[in-house]
Amino acid sequence: MLDVLSRGTLEVKGRLVDASNATLYCTISRDGTEVGCVYKPVAGERPLWDFPEGTLAGRELAAYVVSRAAGWDVVPPTVYRDGPFGPGMCQLWIEADESVDLLELARSSDDSRLRQMAVFDAVVNNADRKIGHLLPDPSGHLYGCDHGVCFGAEYKLRTVLWQWRGRRLPEQAVQALRELDHALGAELGSELSALLTRDEIDATRDRVEVLLEHRVHPYPPDGWPAVPWPPL
Repeated sequence: MLDVLSRGTLEVKGRLVDASNATLYCTISRDGTEVGCVYKPVAGERPLWDFPEGTLAGRELAAYVVSRAAGWDVVPPTVYRDGPFGPGMCQLWIEADESVDLLELARSSDDSRLRQMAVFDAVVNNADRKIGHLLPDPSGHLYGCDHGVCFGAEYKLRTVLWQWRGRRLPEQAVQALRELDHALGAELGSELSALLTRDEIDATRDRVEVLLEHRVHPYPPDGWPAVPWPPL
């Protein structure tokens, strides 16, 4: 699928008008395989006061890379490539299971998939985990999308998933964090160096090490809104 996303022919079909940045729904085809995807060109990114201009697409790819390295697979396959409106992020389109009540899902405290997502968000310092960014697929797997405002060096976790704050991390999460900590000191760190600043990579590793040291879900930051607006 990464080969299709990276090298396939991209055709724009429409725009997701609710997105704050240019977000295009496309089809992408290669060697007889055709899938839907989301294409976010860098040229369509709105400047933000707290993130360097033109870096959101790279942060989306960094989120996928971290998710994959930890074995979480909470981010759909994602690449950085050229497209009709210039370079940007291209991510596999996930057809969410519309029978799932996302509001009810986001409130759950016993869904292991959602808890894994919360740990992932703590690692990447997600500043915008909304309910609508949860994508349960028909097979039962849970994905998340819209990770352009992650990896800030300053702690600014903003999410709707605070139900585990202060609770002990599951052993499965601890093991994934160990693997991630090792990878950040090796090939993953090198891969992220093309996408994030040195300070942002160091801060990511610091967050992993703090989680491993205390083994609890984090609390909301002081002086920063704990929940994104709108939460949906």
